[in-house]
Amino acid sequence: MKVILTGATGYVGEGVLLVCLKRADIEKVLSVSRRPCGILHPKLEEYIVADFMSLPTDDPKLQGYDACFFCAGKSNIGMSREDFYHLSYQITMHFAKAIGPKPNITFIYVSGAGTSEHSRQFWSQTKAKTERELNQLPFKAAFGFRPAGIKPAKGQKRLQGWGKYHWLFTWIPGFSNSVEQITIAMINCTKHGYNNRIINVKDIDMLSKLCK
Repeated sequence: MKVILTGATGYVGEGVLLVCLKRADIEKVLSVSRRPCGILHPKLEEYIVADFMSLPTDDPKLQGYDACFFCAGKSNIGMSREDFYHLSYQITMHFAKAIGPKPNITFIYVSGAGTSEHSRQFWSQTKAKTERELNQLPFKAAFGFRPAGIKPAKGQKRLQGWGKYHWLFTWIPGFSNSVEQITIAMINCTKHGYNNRIINVKDIDMLSKLCK
C-alpha cells in the first residue's frame, strides 16, 4: 500500500507514521505537512505545504496512492468557532478534493470520540458534518475514526495533551486504543472495507485483530 498521511507533527499522526514505516505491507508514506516531521526513512517522502488551502484540485503530487490517513487536527480549546470550522471542516474537505476523490482511494478521517451531529457542542457537530460530507464524495470508501484514550506507539516524542497521560487509559475497559491498533485498523479498512463508516473504540479493537 501507498499512503498519504497528514498530521505527522502531531500526536496521532506521528504514531501512525511510525507504525506504518515498520510494516511490510506499507510500501510508501507521503507525509503532507506545514513543516518537516524530523523522521528520516527510505519509505517516507515529505510534501511541505505552508497552506493546505493552496493545494490545487487533483494535485499531481497526491496521485497514485491507495489511502489517505487524515490525522491532522487541533483541539477547539481557545479557538473561535470560525477558526475551528476552517481547520476541521474547510481544510479537510479541500484536502479531499486536492486528492481528487477516486474510486480506488480510501479516505480515513480521525475525528475522535464524542463526534455527533446531535451534539450541542460546536466542535462535535463540525466533525460529524465533515465525516458525513466525506462519505458523499466518490472515494472507494470514507471512514470517520473516533478513538477516545490513545496509547502512544514506541518511540513517539510528540506526546501533546492527553498523550502525556496515556497510562490513565489502560485500566478503563472499552475506552482506549493504542496507536498501533488504530493504524492496523486503518490499513484493514483500506484493504478489506468495513460494514460501518463510523469506527469507534470497539471497532478499532476488532479491526486491529483481523490480520497483522
